[in-house]
Amino acid sequence: MTGLALLIVLGAAAGGAFLVTRDPAGARSGAVRTPLANVRDLTAPVSPLPAPSDSASPPSSPFPSGSGAPATVPSKAPTAGPSPSASTPASPEGRPPRTTPPRLIAIARRPIGPATLRRITTLENVTKVTVADGGAVRFSAATLNLLAVDPAEFRPWAPKAVAAEPEVWNALARGEFIAESKTAGRYMLKLGGEYPAGTGSRLRVAASAPFGLPGVDGLVTKEVGRGLGLIPGVAVLVHTPAGKAAVVSPRIKRLLGRGAQIVVIGAKRTVRPPVPVARPSATRPVAVGRPGSSLVGRPASFLDLYKISAGVCPGLSWTVLAAIGQVESGHGRNNGPSSAGALGPMQFMPATWKAYGVDGDGDGKADIWSAYDAVPSAARYLCANGAGLGGAKLRSAVYRYNHSWDYVNKVLGIADAYAHAYS
Repeated sequence: MTGLALLIVLGAAAGGAFLVTRDPAGARSGAVRTPLANVRDLTAPVSPLPAPSDSASPPSSPFPSGSGAPATVPSKAPTAGPSPSASTPASPEGRPPRTTPPRLIAIARRPIGPATLRRITTLENVTKVTVADGGAVRFSAATLNLLAVDPAEFRPWAPKAVAAEPEVWNALARGEFIAESKTAGRYMLKLGGEYPAGTGSRLRVAASAPFGLPGVDGLVTKEVGRGLGLIPGVAVLVHTPAGKAAVVSPRIKRLLGRGAQIVVIGAKRTVRPPVPVARPSATRPVAVGRPGSSLVGRPASFLDLYKISAGVCPGLSWTVLAAIGQVESGHGRNNGPSSAGALGPMQFMPATWKAYGVDGDGDGKADIWSAYDAVPSAARYLCANGAGLGGAKLRSAVYRYNHSWDYVNKVLGIADAYAHAYS
C-alpha cells in the first residue's frame, strides 16, 4: 500500500453536504439532494461491473415506447466497519463545534512518529495539528485517496457548513463512507449505494460534502481504515494564522523527510484558458462502413464508446448517447427484452433496428445485443431525426426515440450532469 497521493490542488470549499439518511433498520429514509445521484460511472468496462447493491433498477424505456423488465439486483454484502444498527455516538448537544479548517495538509512516506509530531506542534505559527491515517484504495471502478479519522476529533477541521450537519458525522461514526463532493460527481457515486472497496469489503456512500482537502476523495473512520489497509498516522493537517502557511510548510517538510508532500490549502494556481472547439458544419450522419469494416471499434469503457460513437452524428454530444444508454439499460446492465419487445443496451425495437442497425466493431454483423453496435446505431437514428442540429431538433429527435416529453427532459437532464462531471 502506497501513501496517499495528492492528485490535484483545490481551493478550500464552503457549502453544505448532500445526505442520504438511514433508519435503524438500515432502510434509506432521506431524499437524495444532488442532480448527480441519477447518473452512473462511465469509466466501467463495456462488459459492465455489478451495480451498487441497493441502487434502484435502472429505468428501461423501450424503443419507441413501453417499459422494460426490472434489473436483477445483487444481494447485499456486509459493510466494512460497525453495523448501522449498532449504537453510535450521539451528535454533540447545542451548537456545532467552532471550526478551524486546515491551512495545509502534509503526507509523509511513512507513519509520523510522536517525536516528529511534537516538533511540528512547537513550530512557530503552528496553532493546531491533527493526524489521520491515509492511503489509496480501489473503490468500485476507481482508485480513491481516503483519510481515516476519528469523527469527533476531525469535525472541527471541516468547513463550518459541513461541521453543522450532524448526520454526516453520525454516518461516519456508523462506519459509512463520506465522499468529497467533487469525487462523488466525477465518479458518479450513487448516494445510498454500496460499493466494493479494497479487501473484499463494501462501503455505503452515506453523504457527499465539500471538505476542501486537496487530493482527498473521502473519509472513513479509523476502524474502517484499518480494515482497508490504510497507513496509520501518515497525514497531518495543520492550522496556522492567515498568510503563514507558506512560511510553515517548508519547515514541516524538512521534519517529515524526503518524499513528503505539502500542499497549502487555498493557494492560487495557474488556470489555463480552455481551448476552443470548432463546431462541425455537417449535420448528416457519417456514412456507415462496408460490411466487415470497423465503424467505432471496441473501446474499453462506455465513456470512450459514447464519445467515439457520437462521431457518427456530427453536432451530437456524446453525453446524450450516455444519458440514453443509462435510462434504457443502465449501460448494459438490463438489456431486456422489455414488455414491448425492445432489445439490447439501447433498447431498439427489431423493426427499427433493421432500418438503422450498424456493425460498429467490424465483426461482420449488426448485433442488437452488442453495445459496440447498438450505441453507434442509436447515434445514427438520432441523427436521421435531426439531433445533430441541437436545440428543438435535438429534443424532437430524443422524443422520437421514446414518445414521452418526460423522457426527453430526463435524458437531457442526465446529459447535462454528465457534461459537468466529465468536463
